[in-house]
Amino acid sequence: MGLDDTIISASRLWNIDVKRVIKNQPITGSPERCEFRCVVQDVNNDLFVLESLIHDDVAHKQTIVRVLNFLSKKGMETVQPYMPGSGGEYILGHRGRFWQVIPFIDGVSPDRPNYVFDKWRGKPAADFLIQLRAKSAEVPNFTPSHGFSIKHYIAVLLNRIEAYEPDLFKDVRPIADFLERGFMGVHDALPVAFCHGDYHSLNIIWSKTGINAVIDWEFLGVKPEIYDVANMIGCIGVEAPESLVHDFVGDFIFYLKKAGVIAAVSWEYLFEFVLALRFAWLSEWLRHNDREMIELETTYMTILMKNYGNIRDAWAI
Repeated sequence: MGLDDTIISASRLWNIDVKRVIKNQPITGSPERCEFRCVVQDVNNDLFVLESLIHDDVAHKQTIVRVLNFLSKKGMETVQPYMPGSGGEYILGHRGRFWQVIPFIDGVSPDRPNYVFDKWRGKPAADFLIQLRAKSAEVPNFTPSHGFSIKHYIAVLLNRIEAYEPDLFKDVRPIADFLERGFMGVHDALPVAFCHGDYHSLNIIWSKTGINAVIDWEFLGVKPEIYDVANMIGCIGVEAPESLVHDFVGDFIFYLKKAGVIAAVSWEYLFEFVLALRFAWLSEWLRHNDREMIELETTYMTILMKNYGNIRDAWAI
């Protein structure tokens, strides 16, 4: 049997009567989060995303399912839970693969890179994090003792870069030294909270005026509470560095500060955390051996470091 036949028969495990498999439907989010994915349309013309999972990821995917169900039941409308199959399970084996299904959510694709100057996006982006803080206090299976450390991540990455990419190491060593002067010493004492873990504009399904859904929860977990804020800002700035001192970022910070959900010490080290998280993105480009993005990332990190004072002044921190 061909792949389409397998997709159709797998969909029946969720009582989806497939009318057609849509091969050219754009799907928001990273395709690397699963083995492959596609959109199917049922006889009622409803759309669903069917995902085939990498076997080693199944246990983690089950954790994501539990978290999304928890947050959805807590009233987070921008969290879209996965669908249970006919037997009540969310991940099902079929023809040598594991599968899961989520309703397809349509949206308005941001106009890249111009969207990073859109003032209106700042408030809904902040509102999501404010709500996540309020609703995730009792999220299951996560405790502060199991937090992620970007400090440790950078140390391991630098050792690898020094061994295998000596020219790159010369470029990033000054940035690491900058972080050592203050940030690394306080990192382990920063307040922690449950975080999305990969919160940025392209993991948001936008409407014309707000957010329809936030997706790609693969890196969820307990992290320093400023983590999602820093990742969002860093990813806005990489599209156009001048956007770091414009309205999207400005309103994003303003509404988060107004809500009072993040401690003063975390705000104090926001800039350093933005810079630190770019090492995680650099690691991603190294994994793919994407030399163009490696160069872009190191240039961006250097721009950030050299504009430390101006950016902090603009953020009023």
